[in-house]
Amino acid sequence: MSPYKDKNGEYKFYGRFNKGVVTINLVDVALSSNKNKEIFWKIFDERLELCHKALLCRYKRLKGTVSDVAPIIWQHGALARLNKGETIDKLLVGGYSSISLGYAGLYECVKYMTGKSHTDAKVTPFAIDIMNHMNQKCEEWNKQLNLGYSLYGSPIESTTYKFAKCLQKRFGIIEGITDKNYITNSYHVNVKEPIDAFSKLKLESQFQELSLGGAISYIETSNLQNNIEAVLTVIKFIYNNIMYAELNTKSDYCQVCGYDGEIEVIEDNDKKLIWKCPNCGNTDENKLNVCRRTCGYIGTNFWNQGRTQEIKERYIHLGGNE
Repeated sequence: MSPYKDKNGEYKFYGRFNKGVVTINLVDVALSSNKNKEIFWKIFDERLELCHKALLCRYKRLKGTVSDVAPIIWQHGALARLNKGETIDKLLVGGYSSISLGYAGLYECVKYMTGKSHTDAKVTPFAIDIMNHMNQKCEEWNKQLNLGYSLYGSPIESTTYKFAKCLQKRFGIIEGITDKNYITNSYHVNVKEPIDAFSKLKLESQFQELSLGGAISYIETSNLQNNIEAVLTVIKFIYNNIMYAELNTKSDYCQVCGYDGEIEVIEDNDKKLIWKCPNCGNTDENKLNVCRRTCGYIGTNFWNQGRTQEIKERYIHLGGNE
């Protein structure tokens, strides 16, 4: 969340909240422009205004809500200490709470428009321009309405599949862009792109600085339980170079044979992605414990086909491929 000071000029952290997120699909903006940058910026502005209308719907839905609807939250200190019958309206304005413009698919957007990944120094500035433009819109909206707009790197845990299928239906299969059942989270490097952990974190750090409504980066690692020195080296690099980042490792278990390692993703006879124990062949999800991070969350539930494909294709940034 953006910084906020109370009436005494003190920074306030606790009790603040988010009013909601609306995510712009940057891939759709790019594909709709047919690689024409002038048209791209025009469509971009149109879609941003559409997002703004949706965000205002979220604000208007909350406006007028009385504290009595959730006393623990609004009256007893979870978020505020309002009186009975008092509305939450004063907490919705002035930056006390945020309302977020989310974005997804920066990688595919830049790739389609330039033919290169945003890791390429020649086109990184274009990716930065896109980020700056969204921030400028948030600033404009804040000047108009003072609702605490901020730019948020959307994790799209399950929406990634929906976005991808909609793109395929609308634009067909485009190599390197819509030929997979997911789109890349926020500003992240594409999951398949070969890049070492430190280069990835360094590159993404500049996008985190422009995504102050929320951002998280990660690196995929092999099993590092016997290489604590490597873990500490990465943690120190994160501390010195980026705001928020995490290490992803595999921590799976098969309840049938007791296998403790990485449960694999394979295709069944119907081309559906399923999870399989490499030791005994067990594919019963009720007897498999699979733990993977889907952006900010480490989940043990299973995922839709798009997110499962994304997990399957992740490049190991440390201790595996490099």
